[in-house]
Amino acid sequence: MCDNDIHPGLIEDWSLSRRAFLVTGAAAAGMATVANAAETNVVEKDVTIPTGDGSADAALFYPAGKGSWPAVLMWPDIMGLRPVFREMGRRLAAQGYVVLVPNPFYRSKKAPVVDGPIDFSNKEATQKLFGYRAAMTNEGVDKDAVAYLAFLDAQPQTAKRKKAGVQGYCMGGPLAFRTAAAVSSRIGAVGTFHGGGLVAANAPDSPHLLIPKTKAAFLICIARNDDARDPTAKDVLKAAFAAAGRPATVEVYPGDHGWCVPGSQVYNQEAAERAWSELSKLYKTNLV
Repeated sequence: MCDNDIHPGLIEDWSLSRRAFLVTGAAAAGMATVANAAETNVVEKDVTIPTGDGSADAALFYPAGKGSWPAVLMWPDIMGLRPVFREMGRRLAAQGYVVLVPNPFYRSKKAPVVDGPIDFSNKEATQKLFGYRAAMTNEGVDKDAVAYLAFLDAQPQTAKRKKAGVQGYCMGGPLAFRTAAAVSSRIGAVGTFHGGGLVAANAPDSPHLLIPKTKAAFLICIARNDDARDPTAKDVLKAAFAAAGRPATVEVYPGDHGWCVPGSQVYNQEAAERAWSELSKLYKTNLV
């Protein structure tokens, strides 16, 4: 679940330098020699995207130079678009993708919606965040997904004949599922990392019920404490993927909720790099 009870206490906005973040990731993958080139060969733009509910602020990243690359929509966690997700967007773009990281809370506030660290053990401090999330209806998220993919496809850098990807962290997991269903003709791969509430028992709008509407391959990386709270969720997901004929990897990782995002108290570099590596394989295989 993506709530106060499952989150660690303090989450900081770990604003690494671009160089430090890229070198960390590249070294873990044995590619330190290309880190500096990747850092300097990514274009970053702040953009505004018209949606059915207003105008969304977002960050766009793509490789510098001539060429076209597959599109990827990256849904951030409950703390929204902030420097660490910009670093992640740059890193993914350096691998050869056109990446959009939106502010999911644009209906309530422009990014960043949190200034400095936030303590999830302080419910008063996190009340606004969950209020921002509550302002995002399922219908609104679906309209956002359509608008974001249309924006990506309007970019000259996007390889429109290739499938697009979507990935989500924490609350972004369900949003990634909704995107894959709302824009099923475009989405070829879905990655979720410590996604909150992918299986909502007895809820008619549970994200896992959208699986038959998708045409994508899935990578579902579950936090161990999320699994401990609901150990049947992974089995429900596996059964749903099998019934829909959707290729999927569903695995519990040795990290707690938030382990993939630098700045969290539970950030686990080794497990995060493994998840990133699996995501890279997913996109390389399916975004064709």
